[in-house]
Amino acid sequence: MPYVNQSIKPLSTRVNEKGNLEISGCDLVDLANKFSTPLYVLDEVSLRQMAQDYKNAFSKYEKIKILFASKALLTSSVAKIFSSFGFGFDVVSLGEMHILLNAGITFDKVSFNGNNKTYDEIVYAINHNIDHFSVDNLYELGFLNKIAKSMGKVQKIHLRITPGIECHTHEYIQTGQLDSKFGFDLSALDEAINLIQNEYKNLDLKGLHAHIGSQIFETQCFYDEIQVIMSEIKRLQDKFNIKLDEMNIGGGLGIAYTKEDNPPSVYEVADVIIKAIDDGCAKFNLEKPTLYIEPGRSLVCSAGFSLYTIGSEKIIPNVRKYIAIDGGMTDNIRPSLYQAQYSAQIANKKDEEKYETVTVAGKCCESGDILLKDIELNSPTAGDILCVFDTGAYCYSMSSNYNSALKPAMVLINNGQSDIIVKRQTLEQLTQNDVILDRL
Repeated sequence: MPYVNQSIKPLSTRVNEKGNLEISGCDLVDLANKFSTPLYVLDEVSLRQMAQDYKNAFSKYEKIKILFASKALLTSSVAKIFSSFGFGFDVVSLGEMHILLNAGITFDKVSFNGNNKTYDEIVYAINHNIDHFSVDNLYELGFLNKIAKSMGKVQKIHLRITPGIECHTHEYIQTGQLDSKFGFDLSALDEAINLIQNEYKNLDLKGLHAHIGSQIFETQCFYDEIQVIMSEIKRLQDKFNIKLDEMNIGGGLGIAYTKEDNPPSVYEVADVIIKAIDDGCAKFNLEKPTLYIEPGRSLVCSAGFSLYTIGSEKIIPNVRKYIAIDGGMTDNIRPSLYQAQYSAQIANKKDEEKYETVTVAGKCCESGDILLKDIELNSPTAGDILCVFDTGAYCYSMSSNYNSALKPAMVLINNGQSDIIVKRQTLEQLTQNDVILDRL
């Protein structure tokens, strides 16, 4: 049986006696009727299993800190689930920090990442005793030191570097290559260290951080990344007499969106990472560092799916058949943004019914609002419930009110139980910040 990130569907997916898709004991047609569509759904069993797999896979490395990359999917309930496994969090905004606090989570296991942190964000993080900042550039280095000094604090930091490693993934989700908006080029590290040692006395440098991309299927990328980081740790130690005993290698493990995808398991990746550290320690004569990892997509994506109701259709003879759903790029912009592909199934029809090739279009006023192009579906007709798998990551996070569409609800399911963890946006909420001037 595949691991969670290697399975297109949540592990408990089956066809029930009604002929409907069922996941974690919940009939998907019943979910659509109860909560309406579009609807985000998270399978708690798959979510917890993937978290446990991460803990088990890295249990062989004693000095491990797992931080959930919040940008993938952050709600208060999701945060509480991952916190229960002892995970920390990688945040990139004031909003993400606020959600963690709303969930009752302290910042002692939180890393603040990002390439342009604001004054308010930095002050908020320091006031709530954040564990460390991952500093992205020289401007931020000075800015953070000035703020920490004004607050009477010495702030722990990592320096984020671009290791010059390119993974075979979409260019929009590569982050470790030389030409990237993120991190210090290796040639700029010495200047940063000089500033920290001689001028920026309110910064306490503990380690280096790198992140090479997302949706990675090649384990060798992680090995190479670690060798680059450890080589720099050794070089800086020798040149500046500075001991860096923490190393953050980011995340990036891929998941299976389609049957063509073949990602490694977290156990395979963990073995490569641990071997890379062992080899690096031996090669560079270093002690084993505290290892930080930042999984995001691989923790949440396969546990999530979206439900839609099919509406109109358009047939262009000898060209294409379109079917339209009651959602689209407002709740899943990834296909429009970088040609992401998904797998889907009609939830209320058995697999053996007649299949046809269709293109699933969203309802937004954009020709590019196409969710699934030329996909085989089992006799889709108006009123059917369409289930799109692997939408746990980046769909809710990147949702919008384009065309003044209301954002969907999110439901957590487990053993036949279904509960709202994010309420559906209302019309009143849509206009609550909309100001009509008295003079108009």
